[in-house]
Amino acid sequence: MEKLSKCATEEKLITIGKIGKPHGVKGELRVYPLTDFPERFTNLHEAYIDNTTINIISARYSNDFIIIKAESFDNREKAAAVTGKMLKIARCNVAPLNPGEYYAFDIIGLDVYNENGNFLGIITDIIKTGSNDVYITENPVTKQQILIPALKKVVTKIDIKNKRIDVIMPDEA
Repeated sequence: MEKLSKCATEEKLITIGKIGKPHGVKGELRVYPLTDFPERFTNLHEAYIDNTTINIISARYSNDFIIIKAESFDNREKAAAVTGKMLKIARCNVAPLNPGEYYAFDIIGLDVYNENGNFLGIITDIIKTGSNDVYITENPVTKQQILIPALKKVVTKIDIKNKRIDVIMPDEA
C-alpha cells in the first residue's frame, strides 16, 4: 500500500463505505456502501483506508454489500485487520452532479445569512425527509438551532467557494 496520491493530498477524502468482516479466505473485503452512488464501486480503481492508497482489482455486488478484491490483501487476516474502517476516495474522484445539486459534505459547514445579510449560523447537519432536505443550522455563540427547509423559495443562493448560503426565512406561524 502506498501513501496518498497527489489528487487526494490536495483535497479531503470522502467516505463511501464501511469495511465489514472479510469475505472468504482470499482477502476479499466486504464493504457496506455509504454513498448515493453505489454503482461507483464497479469503476473504482483507487481508494483509501487510513490515508493509505489501496488499488482495487475488482468489485461485485452481493446483497447489501460490495465485495472488493484489492492488491496486497491476499488472505483473510489482512482483510480482517481493516474491519470497521472507512473506505474513502479523493474529493476529485466523486461522481459529478447536475447543476444546482450539492453533496452533503459540501453543504455542512457553510455559513447561513438571511435576506438582510444577518448571520444565522453554520450548517451542522442535514435531515433527509424524503420530500426535501432540512438544514440544521446552529449559531456558534448562542447555540440556538434553526431548521431551514432546502427549498428554492427559501434557499436563494448556495456559494460553495465562499462557504455561504443565503436564505429567505419563511414567516413563523
